[in-house]
Amino acid sequence: MMTDLEAAFGAPVLEAYGMTEAAHQMASNPLPPKPHKPGSVGMGTDVQVSIMDAGGTHLRAGDQGEVVIKGPNVTRGYEGNPEANASSFVDGWFRTGDQGFLDADGYLTLVARIKELINRGGEKVSPREIDEVLLAHPAVAEAVCFGVPHPMWGEEVAAAVVVREPVSESDLLAYCRERLADFKRPKRIHITDTIPRTATGKIQRRIVAQVYAQATP
Repeated sequence: MMTDLEAAFGAPVLEAYGMTEAAHQMASNPLPPKPHKPGSVGMGTDVQVSIMDAGGTHLRAGDQGEVVIKGPNVTRGYEGNPEANASSFVDGWFRTGDQGFLDADGYLTLVARIKELINRGGEKVSPREIDEVLLAHPAVAEAVCFGVPHPMWGEEVAAAVVVREPVSESDLLAYCRERLADFKRPKRIHITDTIPRTATGKIQRRIVAQVYAQATP
């Protein structure tokens, strides 16, 4: 899509990353002639960006962990919410709640919201990875993967898709089986007309999971 848009409009398409707590932009791919990397949200824009593990250690390029930020535009805390403040800051770094990694050039790639990671028997599965596999199928127009409760594994992988042409659940499951490790592949794929979204058009995996949890064995 990025390539098609750039060809159609003769202008660069830049992926960026922001949040209210940083008022607002934290990272962006740069304008030409510097390279912009599809799938990456670019480099920090006057904001320090680092990757931290659960123990507060800053990680090397290529290692996945929580994205943390620091800068004069980053909030110093939440008013009247000491619990959130205690959990959101480590040594002056703000914890974004996003999982990602930095490459050798300092470009940030986001992997998932940490709260949305699926914990299947101790294996952490990124929903976005399964989304991208399903979206590569020619019949799939929209896809969202999520975790549902499972008596043995704690959580099991499931997905919901909107299709642009007829396709069966069994065909989609077989497609995933060829492209994903067993613990990552969905065990149930719901074919639907629409995927629940927020008022601003965002897909919230938690809401989608609630809708389909009872239908996934």
